Amino acid sequence: MEAPIVPNPSPMLPDLDTIIENFEILDDPMDRFEYVIELGKLMPKMPESAKVEDNRVFGCESQVWIDVSLGEAAGHSALKLNGDSDSHIVKGFVALMIALYDGKSPDEAIKADGFDLLRRLDFGSHITSKRSNGVRAMVDRIHKDAARLRTLN
Repeated sequence: MEAPIVPNPSPMLPDLDTIIENFEILDDPMDRFEYVIELGKLMPKMPESAKVEDNRVFGCESQVWIDVSLGEAAGHSALKLNGDSDSHIVKGFVALMIALYDGKSPDEAIKADGFDLLRRLDFGSHITSKRSNGVRAMVDRIHKDAARLRTLN
């Protein structure tokens, strides 16, 4: 049975459009990183029981967990994401991925590009290659889970 999905995983985590608008007024790269850290703090706490190897994202230097499940939103199948990291900045990047992918159908999620979101937010030249690889691993993991869940639908 599919669990109902709330399009935004936390009433405190802004929706993607609001996040993008907020980034547009932040010129200083340090302000951008501080905002990303704040987004991570706004995410709901991931239960310890969900921090299992099956939810771990490999390819990140920090420990990262993303749990992707299928539920229903507005009468259609939609992804529900929950995540966490032991790094404040990486947890903020997890929050960005949740804002982008949560509530999308599996097909929409597969087409969405989380790495492109970072470029749009002007992080391309401001994050290390290790962090960049970590974000790519998160996106790949979400796409893989979306493809798997699409077959269950």
